[in-house]
Amino acid sequence: MRTPPLWDTLYCHANLATMMSSDDESFILNAAIAIKDGRIAWLGAMDDLPKTPQPLATTIIDAQQQWITPVLIDCHTHLVYGGHRAEEFAMKMQGCSYSDIAKAGGGIVSTVRATRAASEEELLAAALPRVKALMNEGVRIIEIKSGYGLDAATEKKLLRVAKQLQSHYPIQVQATFLGAHAVPAEFANDAEGYIDHLCQHMLPILAAEGLIDAVDGFCETIAFSRDQIKRVFDTATSLGLPVKLHAEQLSDQQGAELVAHYQGLSADHLEFVSEISIAAMAQAKTVAVLLPGAYYYLRETQLPPIAMLRHYQVPIALATDCNPGTSPICSLRLIMNMGCVLFKLTPAEVLLSVTKHAAQALGLQQDYGTLEVGKKAAMIVWKIKHPVELMYELGVIPEHTVLWDTQS
Repeated sequence: MRTPPLWDTLYCHANLATMMSSDDESFILNAAIAIKDGRIAWLGAMDDLPKTPQPLATTIIDAQQQWITPVLIDCHTHLVYGGHRAEEFAMKMQGCSYSDIAKAGGGIVSTVRATRAASEEELLAAALPRVKALMNEGVRIIEIKSGYGLDAATEKKLLRVAKQLQSHYPIQVQATFLGAHAVPAEFANDAEGYIDHLCQHMLPILAAEGLIDAVDGFCETIAFSRDQIKRVFDTATSLGLPVKLHAEQLSDQQGAELVAHYQGLSADHLEFVSEISIAAMAQAKTVAVLLPGAYYYLRETQLPPIAMLRHYQVPIALATDCNPGTSPICSLRLIMNMGCVLFKLTPAEVLLSVTKHAAQALGLQQDYGTLEVGKKAAMIVWKIKHPVELMYELGVIPEHTVLWDTQS
């Protein structure tokens, strides 16, 4: 009787970027990685492959020294929306600030008007090319926030479209409710009333429909106070939903400390974050999601405190922040380059930021983010000489093959 193979597929003579750490110890040269039932069954040096009389795998592939990484993860986007804000880009180039534009009726509320007017079909059609652009670079997991509806019907529409994208492309979408993004026109000058409505009606209804994977908010002088966000977080946690927060983008509101208090998944932006908040994030294992696209588009001069985040060993993730106003970017590789050039992260830190730490920022670290035995075989085989190429050369996408099976 023939002995069955150990594994389904075995990649030999590969270079593995396991992303277990931010240094070259993550790399295994001239390695092999085995897959069985859609998960990683074995990995290590070629010389350490099991010696067995039975065949090792049904399919054996010579990777010819190509590099294998985990799939890339974009852990902060707003890519489902109506309309555009190109005119605001022109205003910003003429010296108007983000706050000035928001106060003049632009910014988030202008996208809210366009999004409310758009049908689900129109929103889906507009979002598909953005997703495709990310996929072309090896992204397979995308977090998509609502927050451009600010009423129950439109927020539901946004979350539904976000999830529908999975039926059009082989991706995994994490849908985040960002109802506390701005105060809608019908609650003008009544932020408290809007938060009451959000907590008592919108959030419970949408959560009951299973449309929400996490809850976010915008804690800022032009958005919501710390106490108002606390109420949102109390409601979210009572519903069993994890939280995250747009924090310290324009000023220090101690939002990062607040989200850490709730053991939140991430605090995002963080240009003005304090050491007290960073220490709280470190203790809570809350990920710092940095967004160099918004930093770039807003012509910000205050860098996130990278050295302090490193000192406290806070995990750092990078994401596109794809949105119509402050980061209309659908290229995670551009963001990776910006992470090196603008934020002075090392290439190893950057690769970690869009794999292991990005998975952690979405609460998906049990299955994704690193090459480890037992995790899903969500991997990319890159025809490159070294992973630094992924953030070095822009405009040309390295040849690659994505291994992705969401059913495993």
